[in-house]
Amino acid sequence: MTENHEKFMRMAIRLSEQNVKEGLGGPFGAVIVKDGKVVAKSANKVTTSNDPTAHAEVSAIRIASKKLKTYDLNGCVIYTSCEPCPMCLGAIYWAHIDTIFYANTKRDAAEIGFDDNFIYEEIALSMEKRKLPVVQVLRDEAIQAFRLWQESDLKIEY
Repeated sequence: MTENHEKFMRMAIRLSEQNVKEGLGGPFGAVIVKDGKVVAKSANKVTTSNDPTAHAEVSAIRIASKKLKTYDLNGCVIYTSCEPCPMCLGAIYWAHIDTIFYANTKRDAAEIGFDDNFIYEEIALSMEKRKLPVVQVLRDEAIQAFRLWQESDLKIEY
């Protein structure tokens, strides 16, 4: 089993290296595997797609979901060349991926300028203490969509 983990991790690492060598984005790669087979793989596409959410893990999740025609990636594992950032970690949880395997640590990433620690610190604060202003507007109107969801026979829970 360790041999397979290393094989898939090497794929993620190669994606991260290739991304840098070709000038396509940050040094991050991810591979999603189900039943021992690669379902999706991607490198970081932030700068080439002008999409700040196009991290390797999120991009691979998008590809896997499309390929498998599901938003639920139960039974899948992800191999990522670096410990996931808060956004990617959230996406992995929402996708219901079974296990995360990673190579570099968030500390390694911080040492080369990819420091997500401020996000972890901000999340721990109450909204009024965060650096980015957060202002609630029109809750009384917006709550109607939640009520509709609660009562809908058409909803698909996820």
